Amino acid sequence: MPLDDSFQQYFDALDRAGDSDRCFLCRRTPAEVKAFFGFHEDGTPIDAGEKGLEDIALDVPTDIMSYRGARPVCAACQLNFDGIFLASNGLVVLASLLRQMEHERDVLWPSEDDDAGGDDLDTTR
Repeated sequence: MPLDDSFQQYFDALDRAGDSDRCFLCRRTPAEVKAFFGFHEDGTPIDAGEKGLEDIALDVPTDIMSYRGARPVCAACQLNFDGIFLASNGLVVLASLLRQMEHERDVLWPSEDDDAGGDDLDTTR
């Protein structure tokens, strides 16, 4: 893709995201995503000498954020969703959890009177 098209894609994504260069899901910046994967912003590994990673670096064209969708999304969130999609009932459980997060928020967080709970997750709704 020509450089002009890449920049246009990036700026279009920023417009869709309200000028926020953060993952729509986890709110990490590109630099924070690189740090999550163990790299400095310039693509060199963090603590490379201690971990024997001197010869490993992220190439400049490596995408850590996707700006092609409705909102920017980071590689960490994409990996998390890949795991959900690969699970046999991942989408059913995700739909149930999203419903609870929107409509039954208090069920997810124990009060002082509750035990740890979590055993009664209903994934059928």
